[in-house]
This record gives sequence, structure tokens and C-alpha cells, in this order.
Amino acid sequence: MKVRNHNNLLGVTLSACANKTSLTANFTMKVSMSFKKNLLKSIAAVAALMAANAGFAADDKLIDSVYGEYAKGVKVQMVRAGVTSNWDKAWFVSNGTQLSGYWDASIGGWDAKRYQNVPGQHQKLWDLGFTPVFRFENTNKLGFYAEAGIGVHMLSKLYNNDDDRLSTHFQFGDHIGVGYVFNNKWEVAAKIQHFSNGGYKKPNSGVNYMNVKVAYHF
Repeated sequence: MKVRNHNNLLGVTLSACANKTSLTANFTMKVSMSFKKNLLKSIAAVAALMAANAGFAADDKLIDSVYGEYAKGVKVQMVRAGVTSNWDKAWFVSNGTQLSGYWDASIGGWDAKRYQNVPGQHQKLWDLGFTPVFRFENTNKLGFYAEAGIGVHMLSKLYNNDDDRLSTHFQFGDHIGVGYVFNNKWEVAAKIQHFSNGGYKKPNSGVNYMNVKVAYHF
């Protein structure tokens, strides 16, 4: 009887230890995911606050330019159209240059050419985006510039193409780019853009694009 009670006690102890280990692992995972989410939210909040402080253009125009883009990634391509609205705020003004920026609202269409990793199978989806963009430029807004932005995007479908998968409709979209604004108000640019959900849900392999852009300023 004593042996049996001892075995029962040992079994209960081992089960409790296993449950405790499992709970600890789950708690650690939740804390890690929470940290990542809060970090992304903090970065986005800082960018949004700086952009909001900039406001809209001094001339009160809602739209300052329209543009079209073509982008290509691994077995996927995208076409996009959008509008921008300049901020009336500038930082680090010196020697004819400044740091300023604009709001960017866009709609794009993706055409994936290897849906579920099946050759020849296509997946088409829509992408709605909104991005605050910081641009280092000349004070007259002409000539060469460099820019960077991070915004939010909503995909109409869950992306599943080649070896890449995105498990959420909501995505962050960040980019860096360079371009040139001509005296006749036309603009050309090249950008590198990355989409991912920041790692808050798996799978999240990310999608990368090389973009070319043509815009016209009003």
C-alpha cells in the first residue's frame, strides 16, 4: 500500500512539473509576442505623431500629386496607383535642403504566378495602403531626393505564393527610395519595398518588391 501511494504521489508530482513547464513556455512565448507587437506599435505611433504634427500643405490642397507604379518580386508583380498630400513642416533646413514628407494613399493589384507553390497557378489580390513618408529633398522640392516610409496595408486575400506565405490580411509596408522631380512637375523614382506583419503571426516569410514610379505634381 505504501509503495502504491508513493508511486501515485510521484506521478502527481511529475504531472504537475510538466504542466508547470508547459505553462512557463506558453507564458514566455506570449511575453515575446507581446513585446514584438508593442515595439511595432511604438514605431508606428512615433512615425504617425511626427507626421500628424506636420499637417497638410500650406496651400490647403488635399492632393499634391498622383502616381503610378510597377513592381516586381519573386514570381509576383504589382501595379499601383496613388495620391499624395505634402506636409507643411520641414526639419534640418540647411544649404538649400530639408527633411519633409507627405501622406501616401494607394491601391494596388498583385499577380502571384505560383499560387500554393503550383507552377502556372495565379493568385490575384488587392492591396489598400496608407503611409507617412519622410523625404530628404531640396527646399524647392525639385531635383534629386531620398525617402523612407513605413505604413499599413490591407490585403484582400492571404498571400500564398511560391515559398512565401503571409498569414494575415493586415501588413506593414516599409520602403526606401530615390528619385528626381523635374521642372515640368514630372517625377521618376525607384524603390525597394518590403511587406510583412512584423512577426505577430506565423507564417510570415515577407514579400519584397523592386518598384519604379512615375508621378505628376499639381
